[in-house]
Amino acid sequence: MIKWKRSLSLLAATALIGILAACGGNGETKNSADSAGKPANNTSTEQQAPSDEPVKLRIMWWGSQPRHEATLAALDLYTKNNPNITFEPEYSGMDGYLDKLSTQAAAKNAPDIVQLDPGWIPDWMSRGQLLDLAPEVDVSKFDEKLVSAGQLDGKQYAMPLGSVAFGMVYDKAAMDKLGIENPQNGWTWDEFFALAKESKSKLPKGQYFSLDYGGNYFMYSAYQYAKGKGQVITDEGHFNVDQATFVEWAAQFEELRKEGLVPPADVNASDKEHDPQMDLMAAGKVLMRYSFSNNLGTWDSIKPGAYALVTMPRAEEAGGWLKPSMFLGVTNNSKHAVEAKKFVDWFVNSQEAGDILQTFRGLPANKEIATALEANMSDLDKVGLGLLRATEPDGQKWSAGAGGWTNFIDKDWVLVRDQLMFGKVSPEQAFEQLKEASQSYEK
Repeated sequence: MIKWKRSLSLLAATALIGILAACGGNGETKNSADSAGKPANNTSTEQQAPSDEPVKLRIMWWGSQPRHEATLAALDLYTKNNPNITFEPEYSGMDGYLDKLSTQAAAKNAPDIVQLDPGWIPDWMSRGQLLDLAPEVDVSKFDEKLVSAGQLDGKQYAMPLGSVAFGMVYDKAAMDKLGIENPQNGWTWDEFFALAKESKSKLPKGQYFSLDYGGNYFMYSAYQYAKGKGQVITDEGHFNVDQATFVEWAAQFEELRKEGLVPPADVNASDKEHDPQMDLMAAGKVLMRYSFSNNLGTWDSIKPGAYALVTMPRAEEAGGWLKPSMFLGVTNNSKHAVEAKKFVDWFVNSQEAGDILQTFRGLPANKEIATALEANMSDLDKVGLGLLRATEPDGQKWSAGAGGWTNFIDKDWVLVRDQLMFGKVSPEQAFEQLKEASQSYEK
């Protein structure tokens, strides 16, 4: 991480003297919504005027160490430009992030500005937990398909920070050393499972082809999409897991588990993405895992030059998709709403912020900033952009789905996943458990 700290410190310093700019789950808060479940009108908060008095904004995000350092550099630059605004940052990895944020929101103590996963946005908007960002935030330079996911009833409650493609990352250096064929863009799920089995005779003891994805929500979603069966949860809020497809998927991984091609359950459960010690791919224990197009720089910071990206396997249709990487919003309990919104506008619309933040949250959603960055991208960023471009032609339409399903995905599905992985239930039983759990979420 030393090289990141040095480069980002230099980047921030350059920005401060002007050169950089020239280069260019649950958290129930029902009392915040009206009786019909619509966001509360919050007009008094939205009308408050900005102040020249000292203001400290709390901001919370998750990510890797390079993302943390880039974001902190951007905050320092904003304070340099606006001396009365300082920040109280809260940042961590993804694990436990939503639980912590939901607890804060329920206690009416959420940070002023929060980073949100696209899957959480429908719940946060419908519960009235976010403020309308108008008129402070300009959305004119964003693709409508990206900003629309942060809208409800004609109001913009959250801004997309980037665009990413869902694919896979693999340890190219290790695969080349072992004589295992590299996957190619456009490969199929049949080829994925065949390559796994072909690798068995070449894998040393304690090394595995991929993580165990038999019960993983996101990877199963890609498989169901590829099989032409549509979304796992529909936009209308209905459970849509295809039974035959799910059983087939889980059974394939059950076989890989028996053949020792995925880690034992206890080892698989210990994986912590992007952690240099606990990430199973970084530790050399697995050759492949899912990833997004913006994450290659983080992998490379752990083991330079080792990794490559490839599209999500396909079948009758594409398995991967393009999506907003994440969103930034202002919470309904912010006491400095106007200042917080003005910061969000700067964060997503200023070239000087874009030059610092680079592609750590995906290719910037602001089209002008994205174009400026593409002209001077690093080789690593160009690889990520390559995955995004390879996914674009027929990638699946990503949807945040209907609100109210966050706990199903983050709690109920995870419970079933773990039971599958530890061999406590069969694929057929796992499907029945998911179907039963879904009933309380059905619209």
